[in-house]
Amino acid sequence: MDMEFSPEDQAFREEVREFLSAKLPDHLRVGAKQTPGVFVEPDIGMEWHRILYEQGWVAYHWPKEDGGTGWTPTQKFIFEKECALAGAPGISILGLRLVGPVICAFGTQEQKDRFLPGILSGEDYWCQGYSEPGSGSDLASLKTSARLEGDEYIVNGSKIWTTHAHHADWIFALVRTNPDVKKQAGITFLLLPMDQDGVEVAPILSMSGDHEVNQVFFDNARTSVDNRIGEEGQGWTIAKYLLENERGGSCYAPRLLKNIDELEKLADQQPSGVNGALGHDARLRDRISRVRLDAEALEVTELRILAELAKGRSPGPQTSLCKLLGSNIGQSIDTLRLEILGYDALQLPLERPLYGNEAPEPVGSELAQVAMGKYLNNRAATIFGGSDEVQKNIIAKTVLGL
Repeated sequence: MDMEFSPEDQAFREEVREFLSAKLPDHLRVGAKQTPGVFVEPDIGMEWHRILYEQGWVAYHWPKEDGGTGWTPTQKFIFEKECALAGAPGISILGLRLVGPVICAFGTQEQKDRFLPGILSGEDYWCQGYSEPGSGSDLASLKTSARLEGDEYIVNGSKIWTTHAHHADWIFALVRTNPDVKKQAGITFLLLPMDQDGVEVAPILSMSGDHEVNQVFFDNARTSVDNRIGEEGQGWTIAKYLLENERGGSCYAPRLLKNIDELEKLADQQPSGVNGALGHDARLRDRISRVRLDAEALEVTELRILAELAKGRSPGPQTSLCKLLGSNIGQSIDTLRLEILGYDALQLPLERPLYGNEAPEPVGSELAQVAMGKYLNNRAATIFGGSDEVQKNIIAKTVLGL
């Protein structure tokens, strides 16, 4: 496999770097760095969203005919890598990366005209209704029901771990429309407005004190039959398509490698207490080097998937391998960061946000102020989007043929 970018891709990389240098404000870099949660808050994420929208780069995973950029898989990788290296904040994937491509692939033209412009501009903020109490890894066992009455579905049940539901205008949800068939065959994909009497959002605070996730209750909530994506019973097929987009086709490794670079710099600055910096400790250097090798191996795997995408092939189950490795490497980095920072990393301020004029004064450093929050929040990385156990089963069956 040729690991070098073509001259055209190298020119594109320079274009992206020039854009980031000119258009990515410092306060967004700082805000992203000082966010302990998995997702940045909408004030940061949506400001960056609007900048990318004005550039025409916000929906780079969509088909060009639906408002996407028309970039090649290699260009998408380059863009994500350069954003990671520049410290750009993440933008909400719930609309752009998850439901947007679903509407592009399975929606009618009327649905595309209705929903895609609001996702592109950021006017509509979305959340995902998949997991339920008792139906997480075994998603097909979900119980939230929808019955068709006239030209509306009546929805009852609840969803849990619903990221940013307290900010959302719309939720895309898997619901059970037929309880009398095989469980995967009775699921339908619906879009529901959040601003209605039948929808209640209850906050769930994480161990870090962050409010990112919620439980959403549906009590005779309503949505038009025109807001059903695909046919009744097609929800499981659509869900698998969406989860493949969520778990892969992205680049974990560049952001992980950037974090490892920061670990090494931090270790060279932290006193060891025995004449010198922590970075001189051979055992610590060995642990950091092992994590770096894992991240570099992951990047090679991502580039191999990229080569398959460039040939027009689906990323397939290899995306589960990237999700599995990326989540675990990230947790190893979080652990090393805590150990290097020492006692300063024990602070866990509950004020939010930890950037801007109202941020509390840090103990030791701003990095130490968010270290414990990052560690605690990222413990969920091996659960959300498909737990480690689910990813290992997928890899065993579809990659290794076991």
